[in-house]
Amino acid sequence: MFDFIKKLRKKTRFHAPEAQPGAAGSASDDYARRVQNEQAFYANCENVHELPEIFHYWSNKYLAPEFQAWGFASPDDFFLQQLRLRLERQPEHFFRIISIGAGNCDLESNIASELVNLGLTHFRIDCLDINPDMLERGRQHALRLGVPDQIGLVENDFNRWQADDGCYDVVIANQSLHHVLDLEHLFDAAYKALAPDGAFLISDMIGRNGHMRWPEALDAMQPFWEELPESYRYNQLMQRMEPKFINHDCSQSGFEGIRAQDILPLLNERFGFELFFPYGNIVFPFIDRGFGHNFDAEADWDRAFIDRLHERDHEGMLAGELTPTSMLAVAVKGDPEQVRLRDPNLTPERCIRRP
Repeated sequence: MFDFIKKLRKKTRFHAPEAQPGAAGSASDDYARRVQNEQAFYANCENVHELPEIFHYWSNKYLAPEFQAWGFASPDDFFLQQLRLRLERQPEHFFRIISIGAGNCDLESNIASELVNLGLTHFRIDCLDINPDMLERGRQHALRLGVPDQIGLVENDFNRWQADDGCYDVVIANQSLHHVLDLEHLFDAAYKALAPDGAFLISDMIGRNGHMRWPEALDAMQPFWEELPESYRYNQLMQRMEPKFINHDCSQSGFEGIRAQDILPLLNERFGFELFFPYGNIVFPFIDRGFGHNFDAEADWDRAFIDRLHERDHEGMLAGELTPTSMLAVAVKGDPEQVRLRDPNLTPERCIRRP
């Protein structure tokens, strides 16, 4: 089966900022509270990898064919294929790669193993994360896969990370940017660290902060929500009934989606886009972990409901009424020689939803 997202990695990547004089430590205390809450959540979340079957029904039917036409099978495979193409294009060049917020380094080690199996060994992936325990698990995983020489470990906070000018050929961000507070610093550091012909490979969420819906998306969702049987309105994550959809802010207690809506505009100010594949808005609340497990992916009504929801979602994005909440992207310094867009109407500029 086409695996849309194999995991959400368990990460803690933050240092609390120093308290400013006269602030009574309020900023530092809030930051520390968020870190503690996020640690506690992921420490007890056993099923973080499991997406509902209805999610896979949707992704297999609507995203997989488009992904495959672009030369990759999934978001994880997007990173693999982008790196493979670059390594094959320059067999004499040793590639320096860094992955921002790598967590347990599982994606990075798996990619390294795949590339080595293809006979491509002229690279090293530095895995940057603040959590030394996760980096140690990454080291062990790389050893098990036989790629310790291809994996480096960098213990650092991506809110403060700096690198030498042009020292990396590729920067990777896999579902990590929507946890970052100081995006401006991180994007400036990534721009500086990239070689002139380097690439910033991104798979991330770009919707409203805290993964909330914007007002126009709530309006578009409402007719579908009203169709749902009562049992489908039970939020499995929050463990509550929602007769009326609750536009929950996931960033209230931790860093989930803390500045998601700023990712695309800030990238667009600094980089050009060689590849831009945006997707999904109002369909996500129905197929994600909160309500998606209430659906039966084999039932005709459930499938037809998701089909109609996807059609409304996609048409709304093409018309500019709705803006996508997720993306795959290849960002580069300056203007790219060629731009690959999912649709002419879905340019980075048109997909920015400004408050």
